[in-house]
Amino acid sequence: MSDNKHHIIGITQGDVNGIGYEVILKSLSDNKIMDICTPVVYGLAKAASFHKKTLNLPDFSFQFVKGTEQLSNKRPNLINIFDDEVKIDLGSSSKIAGQMAERALYAAGRDLKNKRLDAIVTAPINKDSIQSDKFTFPGHTEFFEHYFGNKEHQALMMMVAPNLRVAFATNHLPIQEVPSAINQELIYQKLQTLNQTLRQDFALDNPTIAVLALNPHAGDNGVLGKEEKEILRPSIEKAFQNHINAFGPFPADSFFANGTYRNFDSVLAMHYDQGMIPFKLLAADGVNYTAGLPIVRTAPAHGTAYDIAGKNMADGQAMRNAIYLALDILKNRKNRQQ
Repeated sequence: MSDNKHHIIGITQGDVNGIGYEVILKSLSDNKIMDICTPVVYGLAKAASFHKKTLNLPDFSFQFVKGTEQLSNKRPNLINIFDDEVKIDLGSSSKIAGQMAERALYAAGRDLKNKRLDAIVTAPINKDSIQSDKFTFPGHTEFFEHYFGNKEHQALMMMVAPNLRVAFATNHLPIQEVPSAINQELIYQKLQTLNQTLRQDFALDNPTIAVLALNPHAGDNGVLGKEEKEILRPSIEKAFQNHINAFGPFPADSFFANGTYRNFDSVLAMHYDQGMIPFKLLAADGVNYTAGLPIVRTAPAHGTAYDIAGKNMADGQAMRNAIYLALDILKNRKNRQQ
């Protein structure tokens, strides 16, 4: 692994038909990035050149390298994962784009596992087109958990912004499957992971966690659901007894509407939309962080945005924030070990 000044950050290209390359190029065009890390994109040289032309960035160029042993500290690097021509069809899903996104992800994953990278930042993928016999995961979080996790290290999906941190008890599940997936063991394990993450990765010595209810009005004492009484409250009490500052369960609507979230270091939502909708309304340019694993993976908190692909409308700030957060977490983890 690299020294403090130039951590090596791998960046996967994501879907070449979306805004992935646009936000990568815009973020890496900021010269400050090269001052704080050595970025290396895992992608397609021809796709990068195509998107560079659509963005009119004449002063930007990649150092094309075959592997991490050839990286430049002077300009952004690109490892070409495929030499043949790949048709770019901006704004559309395609199987070849999914295959290239998968190939980039596995190439960067191997280098991270072999300590050739310090962290990975992923550009958005299309969760349908990337599916294959090898990639059967509903998203990046589940892929990284499979690739780097074990019984002791289970992934926790977490959205991060300066004013809000939201973690999820369940990730990419159909809504009808959420209630049956939630149990005391799961909630307690997520609270343990979140507490450890806040301490280790965010340098918070005494973090506080708010737990959202599953049902409207936090179940109204069982009238609108029993999960709060039978699952969430016992899990919160157990966590509190084990020195985890967990509180709740709070009704999700008033919790955000009244600004109660400002009183806590993090929030544990029960399902994807419950946490993601308020996060995207309240936090601009947020970052997706895969917590709970021995590796560091971040991503901009947006999708492929096919509707604006190739129109020079995407903002690179969330991608820059993802790089900054990865570097901050690496620093905090090192400080914690000292």
